[in-house]
Amino acid sequence: MPTPLHESPEAPARVQPAEVLLLASVFVIAACGLVYELAAGALASYLLGDSVLQFSTIIGAYLFAMGIGSWLSKFIERQLVAQFLRLELMVGLLGGLMPAALFAAHASLPASGMTAFRVLMYGAVGTVGVLVGLEIPLVMRILKRQFSQRYALKDLVAQVLTFDYLGALAVAVAFPLLLVPQLGLIRTGLAFGLLNAAVAAWALWMFRAELRRWNAHALACAAVVALLLGAFAAADRLTTWAEDRFYGESILFRETSAYQRVVVTGGPAGVRLFLNGNLQFHSRDEYRYHEALVHPAMAAHGAPKRVLVLGGGDGMAVREVLRYPRVEQVTLVELDPRMTALFSQQPRLAELNQRALLSPRLRIVNADAFGWLEQQGDTYDVIVVDFPDPSNFALGKLYTTSFYALLDQHLAAGGYAVIQTTSPLIARHSFWTVVATVEAVGLTATPYHAHVPSFGEWGFVVASRRPWRQPTALPPDLRFLTLDGIPPLLNFPPDMARVPAEPNRLSNQVLVQTFEAEWGRVHE
Repeated sequence: MPTPLHESPEAPARVQPAEVLLLASVFVIAACGLVYELAAGALASYLLGDSVLQFSTIIGAYLFAMGIGSWLSKFIERQLVAQFLRLELMVGLLGGLMPAALFAAHASLPASGMTAFRVLMYGAVGTVGVLVGLEIPLVMRILKRQFSQRYALKDLVAQVLTFDYLGALAVAVAFPLLLVPQLGLIRTGLAFGLLNAAVAAWALWMFRAELRRWNAHALACAAVVALLLGAFAAADRLTTWAEDRFYGESILFRETSAYQRVVVTGGPAGVRLFLNGNLQFHSRDEYRYHEALVHPAMAAHGAPKRVLVLGGGDGMAVREVLRYPRVEQVTLVELDPRMTALFSQQPRLAELNQRALLSPRLRIVNADAFGWLEQQGDTYDVIVVDFPDPSNFALGKLYTTSFYALLDQHLAAGGYAVIQTTSPLIARHSFWTVVATVEAVGLTATPYHAHVPSFGEWGFVVASRRPWRQPTALPPDLRFLTLDGIPPLLNFPPDMARVPAEPNRLSNQVLVQTFEAEWGRVHE
């Protein structure tokens, strides 16, 4: 019989608070699980080398462990709520403390103990992954038990997975843009450990009528929260202790920017800059590197007026460029604004670059060099390319035929580009891969090398449309480079001589793999 017009059809069952909170807990659980995954991958890159291999293997191991956890969930048959509560406390405690524990372990182990550190790291990642893999199956079973009248299985799965993916999306965006820059890795892990503990506390309250040994569960919740809060309060001291042990001298400045971990140390021998744990310069000999990088191209040009510096946010390359009085404008493109701010505002660091970043002849652009070059049409007499080594695909794209073709488009007639090109002694194949890549876009490559004590033998390549020529004059007061000293830099002994190498392209990124293999042998 049809429903009369004046009567309302039966209203759908009201959504219950427990249902909303359970679905919200799925969002929180997914967010926490992804944070632990990303934190482990970032830690592996920071502590073992900024490498796609490290990040990929950590993520793969974590996902595999989650699969094991999901499979194991079928053996949990009784006291689902109590088991879920215990699980959240374990995930919060172990996942939240994992970044702090790995930092401390890395600082405590000797350099020869990296194998033990890897075992510890993958063990921690696997344990947390198994526990995280148990969570969603248990939540789905609790929801099915509590609300079997409201949901068919397909609807339940759709609801849970929707909130799961939304939580993952939120963290994937927030982790690099907000969480790590504002909290750092250690506090980010602890904050999300507290969120897991909050889910456990909610389950304790919501299902208090059916939980056995309620007081014991409440005590466990309080203990985990207290431990995580204590660790959160002590996070700065732990980071300071770990980094002091790792770097071995006084730390003048430390900060996690949106792009990297920046640490500046100081001691009797001078000042050192580290990005993600990798040495970028030592003040006692950086002049050798930067004079060798800049002057063979600048002096060979003769009268450069417009100069582009890509990377080099520390201002050292700019300092050398500004030695040429005919230079009218220098454009510095540096991705990380914290680098240019640090080396222009901190007195001791600004002194190292002779306050070059404050020069009226300098224009600073904080942008990705690849994208910036694609959008610009200006040409330059000299382009100085001072990027970090190609240790991952994000950096490797700056050593590809695509990037060097962009350099070619921005070189004025008769212009020179010079590229820092890792060590031709330690990473011989990588060095000659860069040379082959420059030549593949039709440019003439002039490779050379210089000895920098902090790095060893280091390589550079001048790229140009015309052959490079020996300079006839250099700026006064250089500490390393001389006219007579330039020709020996172009001679490569047998252990650094050219080897066959294929060009590095965006489609293959062979240089990243070669670089990882060659430098990886140094740390074994």
